[in-house]
Amino acid sequence: QVQLVESGGGLVQAGGSLRLSCAVSGRTPSTYSMGWFRQTPGKEREIVAAITVSGSNIYYADSVRGRFTIFRDNAKNTVYLQMNSLKSEDTAVYYCAADVLNRAYRTRPTEYHYWGQGTQVTVSS
Repeated sequence: QVQLVESGGGLVQAGGSLRLSCAVSGRTPSTYSMGWFRQTPGKEREIVAAITVSGSNIYYADSVRGRFTIFRDNAKNTVYLQMNSLKSEDTAVYYCAADVLNRAYRTRPTEYHYWGQGTQVTVSS
């Protein structure tokens, strides 16, 4: 059974930083491509960043490129999202997701197999 547990969300002022963590358990978590998504009420879940197994290929949404960094520590079975220069529009529930087919990174929610419970990020202006 694959489980993802996010942590690190909270309230931060605009311009501040947060680091989200996603602890992954399962048979072979180091072989899962991973993604971070976010969602606000009434809107569809959108990709924030994605990373391949080795970490050599990374995708960022235009809205976060240059401010957010996704990285992973396969020895700890953990994926991170470092968020800097936060803006009020970054306020959302953030979810990590796992693609267990060991493919190139995916950007659509339907391409992921497992999801965490989500963590709230609120940026005050």
